[in-house]
Formats: sequence, structure tokens, C-alpha cells
Amino acid sequence: MKRTKYYLTLVFIWTSIISIAQAQDVRIDLGPDEIGLNETFSIKITISDEKIKSYDQFPEIPGFQKQGISQSSSMNVINGQMSSTNSIVQYYKPLKKGQFSLPNFTLQVNGNEVSSPGKTITVTEAKQSQQRPGSRDPFDDFFRRDEPQEQEFIELDDEAFFAMTVDKNEIYVGEGFNVSLAFFMAQSNQAPFDFYEPGKQLEEIVKKIKPTNAWEENFNITNIQPERVTIDGKVWTRFKVYESTFYPFNEGEIELPRVAWEMIKYKVAKNPTFFGNNRQQDFKTFYANGKTIKVKPLPPHPLKNEVSVGVYRLRENFDSKKVETGEGVTYDFGISGEGNINAIKPPKKMDIQKLNTFDPNERQQINRGRGKVSGIKQYEYYITVNEPGEVALKDHFEWIYFNTDKETYDTLRPSAVLNVVGESKINQSISSTSLGGIYDLIELEDNKLLNQRYKYYFSTFINILLVGAVILLIVMIMKKR
Repeated sequence: MKRTKYYLTLVFIWTSIISIAQAQDVRIDLGPDEIGLNETFSIKITISDEKIKSYDQFPEIPGFQKQGISQSSSMNVINGQMSSTNSIVQYYKPLKKGQFSLPNFTLQVNGNEVSSPGKTITVTEAKQSQQRPGSRDPFDDFFRRDEPQEQEFIELDDEAFFAMTVDKNEIYVGEGFNVSLAFFMAQSNQAPFDFYEPGKQLEEIVKKIKPTNAWEENFNITNIQPERVTIDGKVWTRFKVYESTFYPFNEGEIELPRVAWEMIKYKVAKNPTFFGNNRQQDFKTFYANGKTIKVKPLPPHPLKNEVSVGVYRLRENFDSKKVETGEGVTYDFGISGEGNINAIKPPKKMDIQKLNTFDPNERQQINRGRGKVSGIKQYEYYITVNEPGEVALKDHFEWIYFNTDKETYDTLRPSAVLNVVGESKINQSISSTSLGGIYDLIELEDNKLLNQRYKYYFSTFINILLVGAVILLIVMIMKKR
């Protein structure tokens, strides 16, 4: 009994493997080697006993133009066994006569790779269309049609548009403005659309609109997701394809040009059938109008070319802290808000001789979402104080920036206070610090005293000898004459 169950299990597994193998039977059929200038070439994908759920873009053929895609399916029942096939056909229109090469290519169909060796296609003069005798649609008799009829496709009116949106038309130098590109489709739209090579199109668009004199914070949209929005009381579905915030370095005007976006728009069958292809692939190009951004200079200020621009606030890790003289304490000067977080510089240090500090550790976090760039940049200082007393850090640190909300310069100062207790360690600090310079040479120099008066008398004597020699030379010259 156990052996019988074992054999039945093997038969079941083997049957399943055969069924899976048959279900994954995918093939590529190429059109004829020779066509007329008025005919079309085709590449056909056929899969057995499975629907075509996904497939790659068909290859480009030099000298040909893609004309559209059709789909078909068939079902057969033979001896009680049902089988089906599903096909996708890409049509190509020749642009001129000659010989053209379709190189070998590979397509992914339902996650499986299928290869084709390619071929050479010869395009000749236009041929007269002739009806081959005996050629009939196998379904004509089934549906009692005497003559085959070519399916007619129509284009539906669409309620869709492509738009470029900016959040500001006028900004200051260093202030950010957000740019987004999106395809909008009305909720009541009936025309079927699909995206056509969005990555390739977007790469070309970004080259055109990206300013050369600005820092970019890209929102990195990797998946095009539908969002429901309301515009003037009407509900639309928005497909955002690109979003970035730019921070210009110079004043003037930034011109964002008009850009195009191509979508696949399907034509639908005028008389839909159960087995036939009921839609035909076509293309439609939408255009988004360009934008102009005016960039104003910052108001006069000694630091106008150095300050950050945005809306910021200060974050500290303590308000008040008790510390012993000579002991270290960590203080975080955090700058958070909206703006170019990457461009934030450390705060200015003042009257720092009362504090012992080291170069700070830096940390930053940038958030991009809802059309804004925000974040925090944190400077972590290690501080020691050698004299007891109350130390207000506002007297030692400050950060100046231009506030775009107030349209004026603003300063962030700490509110933290150090309460330093204990004995003075200032003398220990001096003794442990290398004085450098002249003090480093004490051990190396000779300790003999020099009398500066002897040096003065020697210099005077040398000068008198030189003057006497000049006078003697003049006397001897005059005697000779």
C-alpha cells in the first residue's frame, strides 16, 4: 500500500512538472524576410496556457518605425483537454527600401527570458494588395460570416494633461524653490493610458530644466504612484514623475523651458469581440509650460555672501548643567528647520579663551517630502572650564542667517548655562600647556651674558676706518692731477 502511494506521488509530481513546463512555453516569431514598402513587419510573442502578465519593450529596428501593438488569444478543446494561447504582436512600418538588420535580442515575458536570433529584412517596392484564394478567418464559419472584416479602432477623447509646478516665483539667493512634473488624469476619464519609457524621457527632461548655478535636492521618485487631488473642485489622479528643490547661488532669472511627455494612449475597438484584440497601441505627446523664477539679492550685510538662507531654530541638549572645574562636558548646537541643510556652517565662537573647546563632531539629517526640504545639522562640542562661576554659552557661540519668513537677518544664540564649581585650575592649565616659541629655546641657547657696550664700540671703530680710507683715496687722486 505504501509503495502504491509512493508511485502515485511520483506520478503527481511528474505531471505537475510537465504542466508547469507546458505553461511556461514561450516563443518569439519574426515576420517574413522580405516585405514591401507598404507592408508591415511584426514580432510576435506567444505563450501557452498562461496569460501574458508582463513583457519588456520590443526592440527598435533600424529603418523601421513602431506602429502599435495588438493582442490575441485562442482556446482549443481536444479529447476533453483544454489548451489556450495568448499572443502580443508589435508591428513595424518600413521607412525606406533596402536591407536592414534586426540583431539578436532577449525579452522578459512573465519573468522568463526568451531569446531570438534576429534576421535580415529586405524592404522592396510597394506591393499591390492581393487576396489570397481560400484565405479565411477560421471563426467566420463559426459566427456565420461570409467575408472577414478588419477591426476598426477609434480614439476616445481624454481628460488628461502634463504639468510643471513650482511653489515660488520669486526668491532670494540661497532660498529653495520646488519643481515637480506630473501627469494628471481626470477621475471621469475614459481613455486608456500607460507610461512609455518614463526613465528615459525623464533623463532628457532633467538635462533641460536643471539650473547650472544651483544646488539640487532630488526627491528620487522611483515608483510612480497615483495620488488623488482636487483642482478647482474637480477630482484628478496625479502621477508625479519628478520632484526636486533647487537653491540658486546667484541673483538673476532661472528659465525652466517647456517640456514634452509622451504617453501610450490606446485606441479601442469600435465593435469589441470576445476573442479578438479590442485595443490598439498608439502614442500621444503632452506639453508642460515652462516657468520663470526671479532670484533677488540678499539685503546688505557684512556676511551676506556667507550666511545660510531659510527658516531655522536652535536645538540644545541641556538648559543648565553643573560641572566641576577642569572636567569636560558635551554640548550640542543643533540647527534645524527648512533650507539647504548641506550648506550650513558651524556657529561663530567668541571670547573663547574662557572655554577650552575642540573641533566639533558634525551630524546631519535631511528629510524630503510634501514639497519641502527640512532637517537638522548638529555640532557637538567638548568643553572644559578652569575657573568657577556661571558661564552663559550665548556669550561664546552665535549663528547668523537670513530668515526668509521675516526677510531679515537673524541670530541663533544658546540659552544653555554652565554652572562651574570647584577650585580654579587656571595655573594647572598653564603649566600643562606647551608655551612654545621662545620658551622652547631656553634649554638650547648659551647662558653666557653678552655686554652690548662692546658691540657698540666695535661698530663705531669700523665706521671710522671706512671714512678714513675714503678720505685718503680722494687725497691721492688730487695729488696725481
